[in-house]
Amino acid sequence: MGVGILLIGFCVGSFLNVAIYRIPRGLSVNEPKRSFCPHCKTTLPAWQNIPIFTWLLQGGKCKTCSAPIAVRYIIVEILAGTLYYAAWRNLPMASAILAIVMLTVLVAISYIDAEHQVIPITWTGGASVIALVGGLFQPQVLDLVNESRIDSGLQGLKWAAVGWGTGFGALLVVVLLGKLVWGRKKVTLDEAQPWKLQEGRGDNPQLHWVMGEEAYSWDDLFFRDSDELIIHGHGFKVDGERVQGEKGVLRGDGFTIAEKRWSIEKLESLEGNAASVVIPREAMGMGDPHLLGMIGAFLGWPAVFFTIFVSSLYAILAALVSRVGFGKPLPYGPFLALAALTWVFGGWELWVWYFQTLLLSGP
Repeated sequence: MGVGILLIGFCVGSFLNVAIYRIPRGLSVNEPKRSFCPHCKTTLPAWQNIPIFTWLLQGGKCKTCSAPIAVRYIIVEILAGTLYYAAWRNLPMASAILAIVMLTVLVAISYIDAEHQVIPITWTGGASVIALVGGLFQPQVLDLVNESRIDSGLQGLKWAAVGWGTGFGALLVVVLLGKLVWGRKKVTLDEAQPWKLQEGRGDNPQLHWVMGEEAYSWDDLFFRDSDELIIHGHGFKVDGERVQGEKGVLRGDGFTIAEKRWSIEKLESLEGNAASVVIPREAMGMGDPHLLGMIGAFLGWPAVFFTIFVSSLYAILAALVSRVGFGKPLPYGPFLALAALTWVFGGWELWVWYFQTLLLSGP
């Protein structure tokens, strides 16, 4: 049975690779039904789509165009299979099934967030519903701490609902406070600095707003439709022609000066000199609260606080190792997922030990 679970995990991992590639690009995971090379778009026959084996046999390259196939593909397949097997071996059957649902979503979301800084709420929402239903029909769900205390469907449903509310609410507060405190970066310059829009920078093909040595990609600037970059200055030039005004407002879809607006898609060039700017920024996206809510629905409210604390440690460590500076974007979803995995595979025992130690050492 264990081998079968492992193989199922490998196959699901292959599907997750499809989802990880297509979802952020707005593509359907069902159409086209067959996988294709992201470089030459050649449809892959079944024998070229065998999990793990195909990647190894072809040396990590497309058989048609010889373009490299990202190592992420084989990692996701191995990771999914390994996690499925570990859940099956270490948890009761009902809990293992629910854990597999959660693990599937965590693997997909981690890679999507790491590559695109987007968390698909439809996935976390669907998984949260499964956790709530699981709590109703299988009261223990994945409550590894208080398993013996939950003996009815109503209690299981309540436990999952409280876990979701705790997880979502905890990070929602962070999002709101973060936007209030760090939502806008105001920069006043001693001397006017030239700025411009630039198509692509380094390995990032996105449109960038560039001022001096600083460059901001479009996704970082305009996380929401309401975000806007305000430029006070002079020398505004739109498509090479000077435009009168002292304040320009740049949004994800357009640029405005004195109530005159240009569409970003139709602009050929945009530049000017800035005396001061107000740059939009996010402390955290709304996908993270939904993700932690899902984790709480499966694992219960104690896991929420453990996940917040441990994920923060993981994120700090990653920032130090990769030398990510303060204020630079760092996707948080993978660290939430890693902390949740830590809880499932032994972290809950640290939680129990810690509080038992506190009780024993108390007055």
